[in-house]
Amino acid sequence: MDDRANISLADLDREALFHPVSSIHDLQTKGPVIYTGAQGVEVTREGGQTLIDMGAGLWCVNVGYGRPELVAAGAQAMQDLSFQHFFGGASAEPTIRLADRLLGLFNETVPGADMARVFFGCSGSDANDTALKLVIYYNNLRGLPAKKKVISRKGAYHGLTYAAASLTGIEGYHTAFDLPMPGVLHTSCPHHYAFAQDGETEAAFTDRLIVELEEMIAREGADTVAAFIAEPVMGTGGVFLPPAGYFDRVQQVLDRHDILLIADEVITGFGRTGAWFGSETYGIRPDIVSLAKGLTSAYFPMSASIVSRRIWEVLEGASAKMGALMHGFTYSGHPVGAAIAMANLDLMEAEDMPANAARLGPVLLEALRSKVGDHPLVGDIRGVGLMAAVEFVADRATRARLPVGAHKLVAAHAMNQGVLTRALPFLPVTSMSPPLSITEGQIDEATTRYARALEAATPEMLAL
Repeated sequence: MDDRANISLADLDREALFHPVSSIHDLQTKGPVIYTGAQGVEVTREGGQTLIDMGAGLWCVNVGYGRPELVAAGAQAMQDLSFQHFFGGASAEPTIRLADRLLGLFNETVPGADMARVFFGCSGSDANDTALKLVIYYNNLRGLPAKKKVISRKGAYHGLTYAAASLTGIEGYHTAFDLPMPGVLHTSCPHHYAFAQDGETEAAFTDRLIVELEEMIAREGADTVAAFIAEPVMGTGGVFLPPAGYFDRVQQVLDRHDILLIADEVITGFGRTGAWFGSETYGIRPDIVSLAKGLTSAYFPMSASIVSRRIWEVLEGASAKMGALMHGFTYSGHPVGAAIAMANLDLMEAEDMPANAARLGPVLLEALRSKVGDHPLVGDIRGVGLMAAVEFVADRATRARLPVGAHKLVAAHAMNQGVLTRALPFLPVTSMSPPLSITEGQIDEATTRYARALEAATPEMLAL
């Protein structure tokens, strides 16, 4: 037997670890990027390089790295009750209090919200799977067994389990997986900059999208369409902000056809848009809300599905006849995760992080616009709260697309300059979504490094 202690971590990684959303070829040839520590808004790589993390991990480390309050809460919770399942009516205090707090927070901050219960899982993907299963269950209980189809959008990201990946509207996630599954439809991406017709205003673009949605429902039959799922801001697709009047018009269509609205707030929840929830930012009245990421600031894998009274009353009314609702996970409602989530919310409230995101969002946009906005390959800079994007084009006048992968060169050079930004998979966009605890000075430094990276990457982008 060989001595594993003498194998480098990079080689051990190559031999043992199966990475998510990664190129097997690239990992085998180049090896992994290994991180060894993190504090505040910075992460440290093996070898000692420190980088400003303008991605907050994967849009998730909202309060920043290394917060002792969350570490202490987790340690105490492990000591008190390291695990408790929630099957068969079992429960635990941290999870009960977290459910009550989430219901109160959502109903108090989102106008018109009438949410009734919270179901817990482990990830944003399983939250969206839960939403889909509840939609099916709800309509079966109502005696509408044909009403099962779900409409998503091209460019949407809703996770990568089988059902969630089907809801995702980015083709790269479907390749060779036989996705999407039957019953999932995708309407057009509501990104005005890239997909508007020449001279089409945002209002006219919205009109066209609504006509398309109405036509899809008519073609499929409203009696077969159960739900519409949407991120308030389409994150992984490219930080696409909804065009003027979009969600109000969509909601009217859904209400007219008895179609549920699922708000995927996995990214936008917990302060990212400058409000507690993206539903508040954009006036959305959802029937189901999917939450994860910022719920614990990624200190523990946990998700939440908040269910409206409209749905809950049907489930409750049929319960005596149906018996147990046979859905759940071993780690649903994990008391350690719940304790960390409570401490996370305490910290966000004490430091008013949603307000910090609202205050610093314009600072981030202005820094990007002033430092890279005139670059000939930069087509659009946009954002809301601490959620921003730079979209690249080959020609600013025509908005012609760059060759595939050009924006990845910018992200690679940004890493070399000491800043992490994400190269997104749908359009040539790099995104920034830093911890909500970031300061103005850190934004200035990160965007300065990003501007240097873009200049360094430009000759390679033009050569593609």
